[in-house]
Amino acid sequence: MSEKTAIIIGAGPAGLTAAYELLTTGDVKPLVLEASPYIGGISRTAEVRGNRMDLGGHRFFSKSEEVNDLWKKLMPLQGAPSADDLITGTEKPLAPGGPDPEQTDRVLLLRNRVSRIYYLRKFFDYPISLKPETFLNMGFARTMKAGFGYLGSCVHKREETSLENFYINRFGKPLYEMFFEDYTEKLWGVNPKNISAEWGAQRVKGLSLTKAVMNVLTKPFRKDGKVETSLIEQFYYPKKGPGQLWEALAEEVRRLGGAVLTNCPVTQMCVTDGRVDSVTAQTPDGPTEFKADYYISSAPIKDLVGFMTGDEVPKNVREVAGDLPYRDFMTVGLLVKKLKLENKTAHKTPGNIVPDCWIYVQERDVKLGRLQIFNNWSPYMVRDPENTVFVGLEYFCDEGDKYWQMSDEEFTAFAVDELAKIGVIDKEDVLDSVRLKVKKAYPAYFGSYARFGEVRDYLDAIPNLFCVGRNGMHRYNNMDHSMLTAIEAARAIRNGSSDKSAVWNVNTEQEYHEKK
Repeated sequence: MSEKTAIIIGAGPAGLTAAYELLTTGDVKPLVLEASPYIGGISRTAEVRGNRMDLGGHRFFSKSEEVNDLWKKLMPLQGAPSADDLITGTEKPLAPGGPDPEQTDRVLLLRNRVSRIYYLRKFFDYPISLKPETFLNMGFARTMKAGFGYLGSCVHKREETSLENFYINRFGKPLYEMFFEDYTEKLWGVNPKNISAEWGAQRVKGLSLTKAVMNVLTKPFRKDGKVETSLIEQFYYPKKGPGQLWEALAEEVRRLGGAVLTNCPVTQMCVTDGRVDSVTAQTPDGPTEFKADYYISSAPIKDLVGFMTGDEVPKNVREVAGDLPYRDFMTVGLLVKKLKLENKTAHKTPGNIVPDCWIYVQERDVKLGRLQIFNNWSPYMVRDPENTVFVGLEYFCDEGDKYWQMSDEEFTAFAVDELAKIGVIDKEDVLDSVRLKVKKAYPAYFGSYARFGEVRDYLDAIPNLFCVGRNGMHRYNNMDHSMLTAIEAARAIRNGSSDKSAVWNVNTEQEYHEKK
């Protein structure tokens, strides 16, 4: 009996996890085809003159033990303090016998999660808390308005026909307008009233002002550690950024007998008699056809349907897939001497910089959406973390718009001006800069997405094709959810099943992930 084979499109978290699962739990040999030169997809780490950037910010946290176990198998938990904790004298629970991050690179760090909102040139907790500082920053009038608005939302629930109504039901209209509306519109380029509530159901899940308050009140009495994902206080992080872990997984796939090829974009998928027959990729040797028993795709659905040939793809499926909306992404990395922001928190940091991993920028007078501080993700992301700060300015855009088309020099100058305008830096403190672009970073929930079921039904009917991951399912998944979709696809292949329902059930409203 000959060995079964699988072709996997994309070497991001979903594609690599699928390859690993096929190798370790079955007898299917995978070939991973990655279009870019990089491993990890949007979860890769970019290195710029000795400083490292995490594109988008990736916390390694999951309620799935299966996912946590794989992460820790690839990179063991730290057994000694990291450089910044040594400087500040911060104590964290360490893994007995775990590696010393000062001595070895292959190690997961335990990091404190600090993310805040920057609004009115002041800091607010994210999620919004009921601390006295919150009310002082908001002022009496805004506080009263927010309080009555929240009480009103408790009494009168709106039908959740949009993301706007989803947020208002949980926080009240005044808080929604202050802390959600503008940022969400920056992110998607569309007002939340025109976005499906499904986005909130997947990304915010059970979070609300009530749950945020109850989390604080019940924290001293909780023994099971259960907490909404958005409220976690610590997470794991690879010493040199998320890409380090995915590169380790790619190495493991190769060691186990699989193949991972970069710079090999798939350009065609031939569908014959309702099954995938082959894919063609552009390799260094030219267009090359690959055949396998199974095909797993983490490519954007718009692209996947776009390069299907052979059996006639129904016209409606081509139309809906071709019009699926995405939001593209640009990040500007700035190495600066210092930040102007004061650290007024209880978190100690080298140089006393603010402790945030990222800051949600709610200021309406700038396009900037979010600010990352790479020093706080890992001190090893920055070449000289004691004397410089490396930040990432995140912008959400559409490929080809005026911001996308600006030269690197023009856009970087624009970004520096914005950061100085809101009081975060002095322009003369900038030492180095870089701009990176990411296409189709965020699958969007408006436009033809309302008819996405037509595309899914067609793809699900192809028995040897499995769609996984964020773009592969046009679903705004976290890394762990993307991995779980790949695990479910591999499980179906192992069981000889063409039922895709378990793949699609990952990251739904069900609390499957709470169960051990």
